[in-house]
Amino acid sequence: MNVIHKPASRQGRQAHQHWERGVAQSRKGQWGEALRAFEAALKIAPKDDVYLVNAAKAALESDRIAQALDYSVRALARNPASEVALFIRVAALQRMQNHAETLAYLQSVPEARRNNREYWSALGCALQNTGKQQEAITAFMEALTIQMDDAITHYRMGISFYEMQLKEEASECFRTGLILGLGANALHVHGMLAYAERENCRWVQAAEEEANMRSMVDALDDTARVMTAPFAHVTLTDDPLHQLKACRLMSNNFADIKPVVRRERVRHGERIRVGYVSADFHQHATSVLMAEVFEHHDRSRFEVFLYSHGPDDKTPMRQRIEAAAEHFVELAGASDQDIAQRIAHDQLDLLIDLKGYTAQNRMGVFARRPAPVQATYLGFPGTTGSTFIDYIIGDPVVTPLAHEAHFSEKIAQLPVCYQPNDRQRPRPQPMDRKAAGLPEDALVLCGFNQAYKISPEVLDVWCGFLRDIPNAVLWLLDWHGQARPHLEEELSVRGVDLARIRWAPRLGLADHINRTQLADIFIDAWPCNAHTTASDALWAGLPVVTYMGQTFASRVAGSLLNAVGLSELATESLAAYRAKVLALAADPAERARIRAQLAEARDQAPLFDSARYTADLEQLLERMVLRRDHGARATHLAAIDARPA
Repeated sequence: MNVIHKPASRQGRQAHQHWERGVAQSRKGQWGEALRAFEAALKIAPKDDVYLVNAAKAALESDRIAQALDYSVRALARNPASEVALFIRVAALQRMQNHAETLAYLQSVPEARRNNREYWSALGCALQNTGKQQEAITAFMEALTIQMDDAITHYRMGISFYEMQLKEEASECFRTGLILGLGANALHVHGMLAYAERENCRWVQAAEEEANMRSMVDALDDTARVMTAPFAHVTLTDDPLHQLKACRLMSNNFADIKPVVRRERVRHGERIRVGYVSADFHQHATSVLMAEVFEHHDRSRFEVFLYSHGPDDKTPMRQRIEAAAEHFVELAGASDQDIAQRIAHDQLDLLIDLKGYTAQNRMGVFARRPAPVQATYLGFPGTTGSTFIDYIIGDPVVTPLAHEAHFSEKIAQLPVCYQPNDRQRPRPQPMDRKAAGLPEDALVLCGFNQAYKISPEVLDVWCGFLRDIPNAVLWLLDWHGQARPHLEEELSVRGVDLARIRWAPRLGLADHINRTQLADIFIDAWPCNAHTTASDALWAGLPVVTYMGQTFASRVAGSLLNAVGLSELATESLAAYRAKVLALAADPAERARIRAQLAEARDQAPLFDSARYTADLEQLLERMVLRRDHGARATHLAAIDARPA
């Protein structure tokens, strides 16, 4: 944007001087100063297109997204042919996650202006973000016909293949992007590739990429700012300090973000204002778990705000969540800055992140510090690695205080289990094995973990069970079509007759619970345990045996078992895990006893007691806020039982 002006008037020369200062500041990366300079030029010469476009660019780079959008729209109104203004407008809309508007705008661009790679790549991203994956691939292919060696477009096309459950095609796109060179994005894509290969049960390739992402993390200084794939690191590895570093590298990208201006609230005994931020306030696992918590919140003590930046799917769950909230704030399409400012305006005492580093997260909101106390909870099984999250909400099993070095946050423990559950979920109804394709006379070992959780080591142990238990069958989830043939090949290599494998299709929650009860034992995977799947199994009355490690993700099932009084089924070595499964397989009376206990647990156990759980959570949140009220810093908060003596 280094356009040469030759202003003739004195005012024109003054404007030009401001513009020159802005250009100099932008070259230094000082975008806030650059914006002020360009705006000074605009004030003198408001009709100058060059100043307007420069102001739009500087506003975008300095995270003034609303301003960037306004300036770009004004620039396009004056000069519809401005490609710079066009892509600034698109970038601003994308930053706001206003994907539908982005798509509508790009589709309105005249055909004559679509003859460049940038347009087709942007269109592909907009289609991708609105769930139109096949159309997105077509757009990305158009971009590649113009520039075949564009690494980012190959990567983005891989994301669309991934969302279509075409993991092999996704992997090839990721590899191509890496070969062409992805620069600072390479570590992130290595993580995505490792995850995709694990989902496809292509273990040799996955192992190579896991080694790549581990070595790249090890080679980086703790202060480096690179994109990582945190979910891959916390679910595929069992090293908590590696997980912490990978997440810290991701968090470092927010280091330069300035906090929003907020006015501190002195409560004087008023209700605690607590906000929850999520894109998942619809038919989603997070809402399924949290619904009763929102309904049980004590409104005499807590004023609850739900900040939604995701879609409204019009489902009964969405309606239920909205009805449960005292304040339901719709923020879909708002920028991180705008969301943070709205939250700051509400003068919360405590803000809770329900996403962590999962899809559609808004960690950028929390980086702006809109609340005096901030916590992460439920959505992500590990640390954020950040300096702007004060607490991670866990329990004595998933986050023992002895593991404090694994987290950037202070540990805040619930007394029993970190995971809430909804007692209103469907109860298991009678069903026979024949309807589920299971033999009546077999011992059914259920391994309903997602494919990425099944490693060669896990499968080795499970195949050992089939060798040691002659009448056993292994019941697996047919998560997506590409994983099954690879997994069957691995089973055959291990000498397993495929007639002893049963495949379960993906079903809705009620049908899933009904069929789960038909198994005899749920055999868990590691180092990433079953989470919601394990609580569903316990709700269905199915004994769960797990192997706990040293990471949050590897201890979830152990926490769930503790909350239903079955901690003896949570083992701490592979030998103990094997022994426990074999002992249960040989003892139908013990399995029957556990089933009876789990049937009672639906109405009695802490895991399914939402009222008790919410009281425990409220006490923990109150402890966080009271420390702030007394001027004390965040510290580890050990579990305290909220029940009256």
